[in-house]
Amino acid sequence: MASAPQTRDRSRSGWGTVFALVALAEGFTWAGLLIGMFLKYVTETTEAGVALFGMLHGIVFVVYVLVTLIVWWRLRWSVPVGLLALVASVPPLTTVPFEIWAQRRGLLRATPRD
Repeated sequence: MASAPQTRDRSRSGWGTVFALVALAEGFTWAGLLIGMFLKYVTETTEAGVALFGMLHGIVFVVYVLVTLIVWWRLRWSVPVGLLALVASVPPLTTVPFEIWAQRRGLLRATPRD
């Protein structure tokens, strides 16, 4: 018995999808950096995690900020929402809950600019 074809989630715009992926990557690299810092400073076993995830997190952080600025304009976010998205990049792992919140409120849907 053949299953029904999979359909793409159309509730997000293209930029909304990019934002969601980058927010997840930012959270993942934050987690990796935190684990790396634990291994370096608490267990004193290795510095490799900090070296690897420090670089990756720095790159993904900059990408997150740039994508957030683009999405803020393209999806016509309000100033408070845009600022909250930027602030979410600072505390560890906060970009993921922000993305979930934005998705649930329809803030990642297409607008005329998308």
